[in-house]
Amino acid sequence: MFKFLNSLFGSNNGNETLKNIMKDGAYLVDVRTPSEFASGHVKGSVNIPLNVIQNKVSSLKSKKHIVVFCRSGARSAQAKAILERNGLKNIYNGGTWQKVNKLKNEP
Repeated sequence: MFKFLNSLFGSNNGNETLKNIMKDGAYLVDVRTPSEFASGHVKGSVNIPLNVIQNKVSSLKSKKHIVVFCRSGARSAQAKAILERNGLKNIYNGGTWQKVNKLKNEP
C-alpha cells in the first residue's frame, strides 16, 4: 500500500531526480486551474489544467521530460496517469507547485 501511495503521489521520484531533470530542461506543467496558476506559479511553467490535459497529449509528445504538479499532488498524479496511458514516457509527478518551485530555485 505504501509503495502504491508513493508512486501515486510521486515521492518515489526523489527530490534529486526532479532537480536533475529540471536542470536538464524538463517541461514544467502546472495542472491547476487558470485562477490558481494566476495566484502563484513556478517561473517558466505552463498551465495546462487537468480537465484539458487529454486534449494536449499530441503537443507534449516531443518533450524529453515532463514534470506535472498542482496544489497537493493529487491532480498531478491523475495527469501523469493520463499522459502515460496515452503513450508518453518520462513523466514525473512533482507533487506541489511549491515543492517544484523550491527545487527549481535550489543551487
